[in-house]
Amino acid sequence: MATVTEPRPGAGAPAPAPATPAWMPADPGPLGLAGFGLATLVLSVINANLVASAATPVVLGMAFAYGGLAQLLAGMWEFRRGNTFGAVALTSYGAFWLSFFVLVTYDAKLLGAHADSAIGLYLWSWGIFTGYMFLCSFTRSRAVSLVFLLLTITFVLLGIGNSGTNESIIHAGGWAGIVTAAVALYTSCAEVMFNAYGRWVLPVFPPAPKVGPTL
Repeated sequence: MATVTEPRPGAGAPAPAPATPAWMPADPGPLGLAGFGLATLVLSVINANLVASAATPVVLGMAFAYGGLAQLLAGMWEFRRGNTFGAVALTSYGAFWLSFFVLVTYDAKLLGAHADSAIGLYLWSWGIFTGYMFLCSFTRSRAVSLVFLLLTITFVLLGIGNSGTNESIIHAGGWAGIVTAAVALYTSCAEVMFNAYGRWVLPVFPPAPKVGPTL
């Protein structure tokens, strides 16, 4: 008499497919640093009086599109990656460049005799924010910390110069901004090269051995 074998649950069914890794967007940090660095470089060249202040409108398109929108979007993607520091930094400076566009295009003409003190207040407030971000940056690479330190100095110099209508200090702030932009662009390039080549080509001096982005 034949023996009837009860089928095992799932017998004959195909094996379950391996779980698909959760999708993660590309690192947006280098984009944010590049947008910030390039817009800062152009404005700082004007602040340093290497190019006449009449050239300021040339900054506006870059401030709106690259320093502003591109950096703001990069900050939103940092939220998606769970990177609070990068999200706060990039979103905030994207908003800075958008507000700078509005300030120069629309608001400055409304300030009248109070323009210098008002712009000085604006710059001082961003200096305070940048200073506290510098204090939060020590778990990042030394290159990123240097960007925030130099940017704090830049905002302080520009704040002092505009509040006191001192062109020499504004020019000094412009030179500090040029150095800040150079470090930001260097750090952006280093991170793009890391993602392109799978290793650090340009050193950014992380605080501990790391194999990934540092912003």
